[in-house]
Order: sequence, then C-alpha cells, then structure tokens
Amino acid sequence: MSETTPPVQRASSPTPDVTGSDDIAALAKGGRTNTLGFVIRALGGIPFLFLGYRLYGVEDMGRFASAFVIVEIVALICALGEKRGLAQRLTDGADEEGTSAVNLVFDGMLASMLVSAAICSVLLLFPEVMFPNGTNSDLDIWMIAAIPAFALTEILLAAQAYRYDIATTVRARAIVEPWTRSIAAVAFFYIAAISEAGLAMAFLASIYAALATALWSFLRTYGLPKGWRPRPRYLARMTSRSLPLVGADVIERGTRLLDVFLLGLFTSSAAVGIYFFAQQIASLPQKLKTSFEPILSPVITKNLKTGNYGAIAAQVRQVGFWIIALQGGIALALGIPGEAVMGLGGPAIVGGTGALALLLAAEVVASMAVVSESVLVYIARKRNLAISIGVIALQGALTIGLIKACEALGLDEGFKAAGAALALVLALATSSLVKAMVLKTLLKAPVSNWRWALVHAAAPAVVVGFAFTLLPEWIELVVGIPAILATYGFVVWKRGFDEDDKVLFRRNVTPKGDGETA
Repeated sequence: MSETTPPVQRASSPTPDVTGSDDIAALAKGGRTNTLGFVIRALGGIPFLFLGYRLYGVEDMGRFASAFVIVEIVALICALGEKRGLAQRLTDGADEEGTSAVNLVFDGMLASMLVSAAICSVLLLFPEVMFPNGTNSDLDIWMIAAIPAFALTEILLAAQAYRYDIATTVRARAIVEPWTRSIAAVAFFYIAAISEAGLAMAFLASIYAALATALWSFLRTYGLPKGWRPRPRYLARMTSRSLPLVGADVIERGTRLLDVFLLGLFTSSAAVGIYFFAQQIASLPQKLKTSFEPILSPVITKNLKTGNYGAIAAQVRQVGFWIIALQGGIALALGIPGEAVMGLGGPAIVGGTGALALLLAAEVVASMAVVSESVLVYIARKRNLAISIGVIALQGALTIGLIKACEALGLDEGFKAAGAALALVLALATSSLVKAMVLKTLLKAPVSNWRWALVHAAAPAVVVGFAFTLLPEWIELVVGIPAILATYGFVVWKRGFDEDDKVLFRRNVTPKGDGETA
C-alpha cells in the first residue's frame, strides 16, 4: 500500500475554516470530560498501586508488571489499530450506500478475535515470554484471557468516540476498570485460596468489567448488526491496511513498556517492581494525552476528507499546548516531592526517586510526538512507522547499554531503574523533534506546542515545591502538591493561555450543531 499524502484542496470547495473553531470546541468538550475521567482514574488506580506494594510486596508486583506489559502490548496488536483506524473506516463507509456503521465495527471485532485466538495460543505454549522472572501463582496464566477483552474494549470505545461519546471511555477506563482492580486486589488478598494470585485475578476482573461497560453503551448507541456476515476478503484487506496503525500504536505504547520488559530480562524482579511503581506514578500525566485522543481522531479524519490542513495544524498546536501545559504542572507536583511520593509504596522503593523524576520529564518531552503522530498515522503511515521503529530501537539500545553500565560500576537497582528512565527521555525527545518536523513539512504550517510561558510558570512552582521539601513528608504531600499545582496553574493561566486556550475550561462553549452530551 502506498503512503497516503495530503490531497490538494479543490478550488470549487468553500473556503475552509482554518481556525477550526467548531472542532476546537469539540476537542475542548471531549478533553474536559476525559480530563475529569483522568482525575477519577488516578483516584482509583493509586490505591491499587499503594495497597499492592504494601500487601503483596515489591517482588510480587515486579512479576505482575512483567506479565502486565506483555498483555497490554499484545492486546494493542489484537486491536488492529482500530483505536484510530476505526474513525477513518466509519468516515469512509458513510459514503458507501448500504454500509452500516455497526457492521463495520463488528468486522473489526471479528478480525480482532481471530488474531487474539492465534496469539493467545502461542502465549499458552510459551508462557515464559510473559513471566521471565516466574509467576506468583499457577493461576497467573489466566492473565492471557485479558488480551481479547482489552482489544475489544479498545474497538468499542473507539466506536463511541466517533459519535463524540467520551463519557463511556471515562466510565470504562477511569471508573470501572481502576476501581474494580483496586477493590479486587484487596479482597482477593484475604481469600486464602487465591491470595497468591490476587494481583492477576484483580487485573482480569477489571479488564472484563471495563469490557461490559463499553459493550452496554455500544449496544445502546449502535444496536445489534443487521444482515452482517463475515467477509473474508474485506477482513484481509482491513487487516493489511491496519498494519502501519498497529505498528504505530504498539510502538507508541511500547516505548513506555519496553523498559519494564528489558529490566525483567536483565535485572531482578525487585528492580522491575521499583521501576513499575515509578512508572505508574509518572503515567498519570501521560494519561492526559488520552483525554484528547478519542475525540482527536474523528475531528482529524473529517478535516482530512475536506483538505482543511490549516485547521489540522491549528488543532495540533492547540491540543499540543493543552497537553504539555497540564503535563508540566503534574510532573512538577509529583517530581519535586518525589521521595515522599515513592515512600508511599514502602521504604524498599524510595531508591526509585531518580527514575520517577526522569519518567515525569519523559512524558513532558513526549507530548509533541504524541499529537504529531495523531495526524501522521493518517497522512504518512509508513514514514511514521519507520520513525517509531527507529525510536524504539534507539530506546532499547540505550536501555541495555545503561543497565550494563550500572552493573559494571556496581550500582544498585535504583540506578538501573534510573538508567532505563534516562533512555526513555532521550528516545522520546528524539521522536518529538523528528515527528514534528515531518508533520510541519506535510501540512506546510507550524505545529509546535512550545511556549515560553511554560518556563515562566515552572520557575515559581519549583521554588514553592522545594520550600515544602523542608517540611515533614505528610505536609509535603497534603499541602505541598496542591501548592505547586496552584502556583503553576495561576502563572500559566495568566501568561500562557489566550482566549482560544481558555475554551478548554468553558463548559458553555460547544461546537455548532452539537446537541449531544458528553
């Protein structure tokens, strides 16, 4: 398949709205809903993290983490890129007479199930791929059953996002999944028969609970298919066309999981456990990216169809700034009191504070790559995939090299974790630079999300944060984190946000003709 290139705007078409004001309003509305979901998800996910380490221990969490990363990566492969590709299939299918949206979604679900069955069979034959440091219990192998459920949930949520229904994503991913996992992890710990497998069983329960939530909303929105039947040739074409998207999704997520996998291969389960705790804390700002991703795909595909590339560039700049501004504040709030934050998981993992700081920095530098890729996957799939492959190869080489260097120097597990985090920072910074340059060339418009107001906001926040590190840890956490966020937020609002940016926080601004609720 040849790489897609932006078509030329037809002269007879109406002058495009290069500002994309209606689309920005739609993005802001979806982002507001999902950002609230991010907060709820954090509140549900953090108890799992803290209680998991306190109840099950660092090594058990390390073995769980090694299996978790394989499940998530394989599930993204099985989703066949539908997280973003479904929006384009539904947009294109709308022009085909007799094409049913629900039938197109079921095509994707069938293809996903077939791929899931094949890959799960391989993992059952070679379980050591998932458990390089062994298992906590014989029941851990059931984690493989989460793969098809995870993949189907991605497809169903993408279908809902196409209808601008972001609330379902919030319910499934931000409420049902994390809270089920947190509650189940505690409950299973006290059930003697499955106590050792509590982490795996809690994970499995949370994934299927999220699937049930997504399926319920999907059936209410789309209903059951009518006249649908498997179309082998169409499924083969769809799967082939999805490969660049699959590669982009897997590599984008893989950059956040490769380090855990390599630590599992080259170090101990304790090192993996330390790193996984830091990574999960650092993933909080990273999840803000997903606040806009579900609504960004349908907006971009519709503008691509009309050739409105000025609007796409404006959306990339706007959303990119929203993401980096929000991520920057959270990174400072969690990074400055890093020792106190890591200490919540127990004294054994405080040595991962350096890794936490680097991982938080990595999420900030990655923001430009994430937003650029949301467009490149449609207009330069193969080029984007080639860049992503190069980036993850760079990360892998740097991670192994830095781990080996720490071993040669006789450094402890905390330094090995920091080495893996540093490799991620360098790789993601390279990705952001290269992908932004490629996108700028294709759209013939600036796409950078950087503004100097971010530095102006960070400076006083750093001063306030370090002042709180001189106080007892509980004050540092309970008062210091909100103080850092408030200082940063006040300055970035005054110095960085213009009127277009502030639409993100105005609930009464909606795109024209949008009568749907989020």
